[in-house]
Amino acid sequence: MVDRVIATPAAYALIAQLKTEHGEILFHQSGGCCDNSAANCYLPTDLTIGTYDVKLGDLDGVPFYIGKLQYDYWKHTQLILDVIDGHGGTFSLEGASGKAFHTRSRLFTEEEWAQIEALVNTDLG
Repeated sequence: MVDRVIATPAAYALIAQLKTEHGEILFHQSGGCCDNSAANCYLPTDLTIGTYDVKLGDLDGVPFYIGKLQYDYWKHTQLILDVIDGHGGTFSLEGASGKAFHTRSRLFTEEEWAQIEALVNTDLG
């Protein structure tokens, strides 16, 4: 089964650093309000995950969520978490590191999408 969210080696390195510094963390793909449309990293106590959030998967044990409206738009794509030089969102934990998480994407192939739809239909059945 194809993963809905993956990360580059650079992203995994920054995730490891943030886990060492902060302990438990989570990601939420922003819908573009205050911090653009970006993956932001939070402490679990800093963000309430609700019924309108969709869990895409885990990256090295760190849950990755996206808002339902964002998900409806991006559901046909695999999100790829990467890292760039610069400053990301002001709310994201990596903000002071000189690095920023950056989300890329690719469309699922027809075969991958068929697998995902079959799984979703099985879960709903």
